[in-house]
Amino acid sequence: MTEERDATDHPVIRHVLIRGRVQGVGYRAWTELAALERKLAGWVRNRRDGAVEAVFAGDSVAIEAMLSACQRGPPAARVDDLQEQVGHASLLDLCRPGERFSVLPTT
Repeated sequence: MTEERDATDHPVIRHVLIRGRVQGVGYRAWTELAALERKLAGWVRNRRDGAVEAVFAGDSVAIEAMLSACQRGPPAARVDDLQEQVGHASLLDLCRPGERFSVLPTT
C-alpha cells in the first residue's frame, strides 16, 4: 500500500536564481504555468538586480524537470546562469493564501 502525502508535505524544495535575459520576456508567467503543469508549489519573482528568483516544492522528478526547463525558459529568454540550492519550508510562506504557485512582486 502506498502512503499518500498531504498537499502541504513537500519532499523536495529548491531555491533558484536565474540570470540572463530573464526579465521583460514573460519568464515569470512561463514559470508559473510550467510549475503548475508539473504540480509544483512555490513562487517566482523578479529581483531588482535583473535576476529571477523562484522556489519549487514537490516531487523530486518534477523538480528536476522544472530545473531543466528553467535552463531554457520561454522562447524570448536567454538563460546565462542558474544557481540552485536546497530550500526551506519557510520559503513557501511567501505564497499568497489559496494559491499553489504565486507570482510575487519584485524584490
